[in-house]
Amino acid sequence: MRRFGGLAAAAMIFLLAGCGMFPGEKRAPWRGEAEAQCLARKQVKPSEFMQPMKAINGPGACGMDSPFRVTAILNGTVTLKSRAVLACPMIAALEQWVAESVQPAARQYYGVAVAEIHFGSYSCRGMNNRAGGRRSEHSYGNAADFMGMTLADGRKLSVVKGWRGSPADQEFLRTIFVGACGQFSTVLAPGSDVYHYNHLHMDLARHGRGRTICKPVLKWTPMSPPPFEPGPGMVAQTGAANITPYDRGASPSAAESDVEAAHDHEAAGQGAAGENDAGDYGGGNQSLNQGAAGRGGQAASINDLLR
Repeated sequence: MRRFGGLAAAAMIFLLAGCGMFPGEKRAPWRGEAEAQCLARKQVKPSEFMQPMKAINGPGACGMDSPFRVTAILNGTVTLKSRAVLACPMIAALEQWVAESVQPAARQYYGVAVAEIHFGSYSCRGMNNRAGGRRSEHSYGNAADFMGMTLADGRKLSVVKGWRGSPADQEFLRTIFVGACGQFSTVLAPGSDVYHYNHLHMDLARHGRGRTICKPVLKWTPMSPPPFEPGPGMVAQTGAANITPYDRGASPSAAESDVEAAHDHEAAGQGAAGENDAGDYGGGNQSLNQGAAGRGGQAASINDLLR
């Protein structure tokens, strides 16, 4: 009986750890401060698309002081496939990323703007859904997962198919990945680990020593001329139709080989967590800052590291 009681107590501790329900667990002060600063600067304004909610407190440290229920961004011009719950800093960063990276890339590769985006948002859980593990930034409304989108002409793109899809899809997704690495402190794409094969994870976590994490590091240079996929009634650009996707062809270039290697790494399941925050975010590939250190400590741009 005593042994049974001990096992029951251990099971209860494990469940509480997974749900983050230990009393006394608190959010880091900087999270509330970041929300307050964002609101004070009016980076996000309440509207029919951005509805303020009551504070979310718990279980455990999960939640945020001033969450928003979001149904569309950029003044309603881009709708969300499902409503999101996010904190002010993440909303502001997402809007800037979509305006400065996603929309220009969509017009370049598809000829039309993005009309709808599929984001994952707030979820009180451990990182990579591990019970009892380090808490995910999703737990604070400080992360979003880009899974796919719908263009203004009705065409759809998903990360899981597009990352190794047509030339235009591959170039588009890599372009917005690079843009995200300049906007967020953590970006994880297919090839970074086994958990992110079907989406781009983006968050505003504060890593030690101001580091940023951007994985995988791709030796990739944008195609010239850029591939173009015409929609209904459009005309394809000259020469674009004959461009070979990265994962096909008998003689891949160095850039193609690195993309393949990233996916081989993913398929092998070698994304085990390490002891530091970079390891917790997947391991197996260097962050951009680590890549810079490997080049003699010289500062490098994102494009430099991706070439």
